Amino acid sequence: MQEKGTISIHTENIFPIIKKFLYSDNEIFLRELVSNAVDATQKIKRLATLGQYNGDLGDTTVEVSFDKDKKTITISDRGLGMTAEEIKKYINQIAFSGAAEFVEKFKDAKDANEIIGKFGLGFYSAFMVAHTVEINTLSYQDGAEAARWTCDGSTEFEISKGDRKERGTDIILHINEESEEFLDKWKLQGILDKYCKFLPVPIKFETKTESVEDGKDDKGETKYKSVEVDNIINTTDPIWTKSPNELKDEDYLAFYKELYPMSEDPLFWIHLNVDYPFNLTGVLYFPKVKNEFELQKNKIKLFSRQVFITDEVKDIVPEFLMLLHGVIDSPDIPLNVSRSFLQADSNVKKINNYITKKVADKLGELYKKDRKAYEEKWNDIGLFVKYGMISEEKFYEKGKDFALLKNTKDEYFTLEEYKEKVKVAQTDKDDNVIFLYATDAEKQDTFIQSANKKDYDVLVLDSPIDSHFINQLEQKLEKTNLKRVDADVADKLINKDQSFSNVLTEEQSTKVRGIFEKAINNQNFTVEVEGLNPEELPVTITMEEFMRRMKDMAQTGGGMGFYGSLPDQYKIAVNGNHKVVDKILNAENEEAQTKIAKQAVDLAMLSQGMLKGKDLTEFVKRSVDLI
Repeated sequence: MQEKGTISIHTENIFPIIKKFLYSDNEIFLRELVSNAVDATQKIKRLATLGQYNGDLGDTTVEVSFDKDKKTITISDRGLGMTAEEIKKYINQIAFSGAAEFVEKFKDAKDANEIIGKFGLGFYSAFMVAHTVEINTLSYQDGAEAARWTCDGSTEFEISKGDRKERGTDIILHINEESEEFLDKWKLQGILDKYCKFLPVPIKFETKTESVEDGKDDKGETKYKSVEVDNIINTTDPIWTKSPNELKDEDYLAFYKELYPMSEDPLFWIHLNVDYPFNLTGVLYFPKVKNEFELQKNKIKLFSRQVFITDEVKDIVPEFLMLLHGVIDSPDIPLNVSRSFLQADSNVKKINNYITKKVADKLGELYKKDRKAYEEKWNDIGLFVKYGMISEEKFYEKGKDFALLKNTKDEYFTLEEYKEKVKVAQTDKDDNVIFLYATDAEKQDTFIQSANKKDYDVLVLDSPIDSHFINQLEQKLEKTNLKRVDADVADKLINKDQSFSNVLTEEQSTKVRGIFEKAINNQNFTVEVEGLNPEELPVTITMEEFMRRMKDMAQTGGGMGFYGSLPDQYKIAVNGNHKVVDKILNAENEEAQTKIAKQAVDLAMLSQGMLKGKDLTEFVKRSVDLI
């Protein structure tokens, strides 16, 4: 048997087109060829189950090997195999009239996952790294003859009699000069680990040394010896292929460690398992993130029938859940013809919605089942919940029942609980409930204590996303405003139309303001002399709530860049009823007045960590002089 011919396409050379349009990364040739070998193996197993193949299945391990001297990589299986006629059908007759037409026809194909799955197209990825490819195959069919197919990367091929004695197929790649990097054990091992780690058929690559028991020594202690065993690179039944009731917590934790060896244990996980209206399995883990954005987003791995596809899952997983870790496996997610990129599709949206709902349901369940344990996890999961409420309306509707607010006393409340808690003491003259919050409780301690003296409660909202979360709460919660605790002096944080009268005359107030303006000498600070509680500080430095919030949002990329570029503007509130003001007015000369005023302002700045460098040094010297 010998035959020569031309591959049935109306173009001079299909292979440059394949390289340019179908495959974005040349290492995936190994994924495609191993996947094809696994498909062929699963099909023979299926035929055996159906009684359509009665032969001995034998060892169905797929083997990957390489020969550095001969510059070849070989993928061998004991699957269906092919006859010469089947080679002509599946390999030679690529079902389109021209490469350009093919690319145009299938670039938006809804069934692209099936297209790539057919033995043929994925096979041609071999020519990304090989100048010549051989197929040596023997079909499972009774009386079949072994066949060999050879192609040198042009449209010319040759079919001849093969020499394979057992059912199955060898794909032999003769590696081209530019791709000799793949003739390396560790390079191939890395690719197999990346793409084939969870394929459902054992994959052998080389051998490895293991230590096994070898009887007892003279002292009765166990002896060990080193033996060479097959290096099986994959786990054929990962946990996401099992039913949740088959698994224990230890199984989920062990799998997490397998995926992310250097990570802390996750907080909890969600097992995805749905077969209608789409097929989706997987496990998503909530990692410990704390209060900073650890934006290592590409931590969710997408598989299709246990073949790794990508860790770019932004279309499938809602944006706010991109910080999760884990795996998703679905044959229903449409891929382009190289299996490398997701395509827009109604199934993707359905899966996105399903994952959102599953996460919301899981969080709601945890909250109801054990609120104390949920509160203990809040510092870690709060970022996910707030992000979700901001970005997904449906998630907000569920999340408002299990989102928590934490105050400076480490007490936790739902949104409704907190509003009920503070509405008596913190309702302003217009019947708005005011939530006070701190972004840095340590730095803002002076303001928090002043608020507490008035029986005001203060929340801690210190994560990077909280400036956006605050805005959302104001939009969603009826007649509710949020104000940072240092946005004004305590007496004016909540406007109740109550105030202390100023003991200073108008003339004295004007004089005091002038003294402080001279002491500060900074146009970004506006001085106001106010009638405040005599027990409050003599000077308080604040930034107006709107400006502060716009600047916070600008820092976290909230589209407020204009405000971020403006210089900080502060208000200096001088307490006209404080005894320090009396001391200033009664000072012996203008220099002494300025010195006391400057000292009072620097104390206020020091309390907020604003006093630095030369100003701090001068403050220390002045303090020593005043002692």
